[in-house]
Amino acid sequence: MRSIPVDTSNLTFVCVSAPRPKLVSQETGEVKVDRDGNTVFTVGLSAADEMGRVELLNVSLPGDQSVTIGQIVRPVGLVAFPWEQTRNGEKRWGIAYRAKAVTLVAPSAAAA
Repeated sequence: MRSIPVDTSNLTFVCVSAPRPKLVSQETGEVKVDRDGNTVFTVGLSAADEMGRVELLNVSLPGDQSVTIGQIVRPVGLVAFPWEQTRNGEKRWGIAYRAKAVTLVAPSAAAA
């Protein structure tokens, strides 16, 4: 699957959902792990550009990240990749995001 690097230089990211383990299956509760055996976490980020447009992204990360809701962060090595699946005859598609880490830029959006 082709990964597309995302230029984050002109975007401001705020944590809107605390990191949580990513599940392979909602039914079984099985937690996803990467090829190195690290638990994969998902964190919700808002990405705002200079024009004020905001997108919400769920970003997958290897291991737990020390960020909380409201903190201004920077995803390191952010990539996007398109996905498509057919389930029960219904086709779904979207764009998924993955990063190597999320680093803290400022303690919280309110304090900045």
